[in-house]
Amino acid sequence: MTQSVKADLLIVGMGAAASMAALYALDANPDLNILIVTKALKGKGGCSRMVQGGFNVVLHPMDSHEKHFMDTLKGGQYINKQDLAYTLVTEATATIKEMETRFGCFFDRNPDGTIHQKPFAGQSYDRTVHKGDLTGIEIMSRLTEQVIKRGIPVLEETRAVDLLLDESGKTVTGALLFDMRRGDFLVAEAGATLVATGGGPTQYRFHAPGPEKSVDGLGMLYRAGAVMMDMEMVQFHPTGLIIPGSVVAGALLEEGLRGAGAYLFNGNGERYMLNYAPDVAERATRDVVSRSSYIEMTSGRATPEGGVYIQASHLGPEFVLKNFPGMAERCRQFGYDLARGRVPISPTAHFVMGGAAVDLNGQSSLEKLFVAGEDAGGVHGANRLGGNGICESCVLGRQVGKALSKHLHNGNRALATTRKDQVKETADRLLRPFTRDSGPSPFDLRKRIKEMNWNKVGVVRDGPHLTEALAEIDAIADEASRMRVSGGRNYNMMYTAAVDLLSMIDVSRMVATSALAREETRGAHSRSDFPKQRDDYGLFNSNLRRGSDGKPVIEKTPVAFTRKSLEECQNYRKG
Repeated sequence: MTQSVKADLLIVGMGAAASMAALYALDANPDLNILIVTKALKGKGGCSRMVQGGFNVVLHPMDSHEKHFMDTLKGGQYINKQDLAYTLVTEATATIKEMETRFGCFFDRNPDGTIHQKPFAGQSYDRTVHKGDLTGIEIMSRLTEQVIKRGIPVLEETRAVDLLLDESGKTVTGALLFDMRRGDFLVAEAGATLVATGGGPTQYRFHAPGPEKSVDGLGMLYRAGAVMMDMEMVQFHPTGLIIPGSVVAGALLEEGLRGAGAYLFNGNGERYMLNYAPDVAERATRDVVSRSSYIEMTSGRATPEGGVYIQASHLGPEFVLKNFPGMAERCRQFGYDLARGRVPISPTAHFVMGGAAVDLNGQSSLEKLFVAGEDAGGVHGANRLGGNGICESCVLGRQVGKALSKHLHNGNRALATTRKDQVKETADRLLRPFTRDSGPSPFDLRKRIKEMNWNKVGVVRDGPHLTEALAEIDAIADEASRMRVSGGRNYNMMYTAAVDLLSMIDVSRMVATSALAREETRGAHSRSDFPKQRDDYGLFNSNLRRGSDGKPVIEKTPVAFTRKSLEECQNYRKG
């Protein structure tokens, strides 16, 4: 019989969004029974810990929330959910101060003791707070300490495999978990469930998130029937390390390096960003730089490694080693010298701007289901500014934690009843690969979907390739239904790959479907057959639901210009 646990609040994930939500919910409502579930060890996994660059926040009197808000809308190419974006920038100031004074995070200082802020691309003021180039480690170390201090229980090395629903299919009752240590399932039921696993688009050949990421949260949300939005908007970071044969190929050299003045060169030694964005060059937004690099790579001007080069040596070795020690060390481990030479890089899949459609409290379209961090959509629109990612996780994690404390305080702790047989049906389906004597390898299928996405649903897309991609996803899904896994159930990497693949298939379908439906280029979504941004056509959000056949059904809804008009967005920072 499958074991079960019950809680007032179940939190799936333990990055910055999940941890902030847990801390704020408990501090506001100390008698809450909270359970956190993480695939990794406490504070040791996920994307928040990997943040190098920093946290965008208005602190200086010469800066303003208005500027940060408009920068965010401009970067998102006007399809952001404006109320969410406004909450992000206005609450960031209080959030960063509370992270220092309440949780013990400590960021780099100016000589006068004020918090140092550095430049990032796409911003009208230098507002990125950081701890060297290891900001995420500082944030997650301190937040994890606070989770432990408060005695919040954490199930480590345990992954959620599907959300549980009541008989109506409209209320989430918890999640089915898989304990990777023991190889057994666990039913977790709760008065409210928060999904904050982080997106992590590892379904591409080059990807920045760690290897344990597999778009789990996005897949679970979709399968449960939550409304998803703008899934075509997958951000490719311009500067991922090329490391042949390594599982960390695509690991980031962060935005601050270009903000500090690093140059990009093609294989012919040309500083090509002067051709694509002459006014700002390497400090253009991520979508522009990634697309420009990809064009250079596919037009016969790639480096021998198949990418382009980044150079920071002209800034001086001492400057590079002092300001970017983490990146310099990472490069050194793979035989590159960031301080004195050129380093081969490629665009790398980094962040999903899309996700579950949520309100200002993180409430999704399903009852008792909340979403925060990269699993939620709407804040960033078509392109996220560097430094707005960890800002989103911390700020909106804080907001959702406060909202959950109120929600659960108002008599909403009662557990709904999970649909009869859902647990057994899901567990039987997920264990079927162990029962087969033969079948496709999940490792082979995972490699196929990564290559397919990179080549056909990647940095630059077109209609014919997207149509082919959807057919290939169907073929991979068919083979995945016949996968074979060998060995035992505990700590089985082959089985981990098999479960990862199921979410990769669902998310790849959403991305390709939405990308095919958006016949323009906007932000991170680039169509070579529709190369122009069309504000007379493209001002919509792509809302998706899972259809009865398991495939996405798309609905385009007009962008709501609730705070700034289209004209104000278009004219911002012109000239």
